[in-house]
Amino acid sequence: MIHHAALIPWLDPHAIITGAGPWALVVVCAIVFSETGLLVGFLLPGDTLLVISGLLTNTSLVFGVDIWWVALAIAFAAFLGGEVGYLIGHQFGPRVFERKETGLFSMENVRRTNKFFERFGALAVILARFVPIVRTFAPVAAGIGHMNYKKYSLYNAIGALLWGAGLTYFGFLIGYIPPVADFVQKYIDVILIGAVVVTLVPTLFHYFTSTRKAKKAAAAKADAERLPTDDEVTLDPSVFGKKPSEG
Repeated sequence: MIHHAALIPWLDPHAIITGAGPWALVVVCAIVFSETGLLVGFLLPGDTLLVISGLLTNTSLVFGVDIWWVALAIAFAAFLGGEVGYLIGHQFGPRVFERKETGLFSMENVRRTNKFFERFGALAVILARFVPIVRTFAPVAAGIGHMNYKKYSLYNAIGALLWGAGLTYFGFLIGYIPPVADFVQKYIDVILIGAVVVTLVPTLFHYFTSTRKAKKAAAAKADAERLPTDDEVTLDPSVFGKKPSEG
């Protein structure tokens, strides 16, 4: 099976897996854990890594174990990452994020993720797994918001299983369709860039729209709270001519 070098080599899932040798599964699990446990998910290949892991399990002996062990190991790593992310948010979230109000590590991103929770409820923990960037901050936001830990852990486990094991097994099934498998491995760079664009465009649109609305709201609030100047004060003419005793 021909593999085409990705345009972004250090984000090429195939290169990451094959380059790790006998430690391939450990490396994949470490990356999956880091996505939500160490808040660096936006820098990692994410979904494509899982699909390629499953695909390579079908077409080669890169992992040396059955697909079920690969899928379960990845799901467990995703679950642990979600748990650590929650604990970070619960214990250190406000102190860490309030120090920097710009960029990815900001309370604004946590607030956006909280809106995701408000819209979908506890199911957001599961759905967030399938949304890049959101899945990075969702555990932290849940921790900062002090979501019930038992409920969070349950949904975190379900999400980790559906996302981690599900996408990995999906990649495994792709291996049974040679034309599709060849396309995925040959054009993983195109798939990666496409996935980033599809995710980034709505995210940026939402970001700029929210920023514009926030600025307008802040300006309106500032105008409403602004005290009138001397020139803007209108006095009732009837008060003129009154004697002090009449005032």
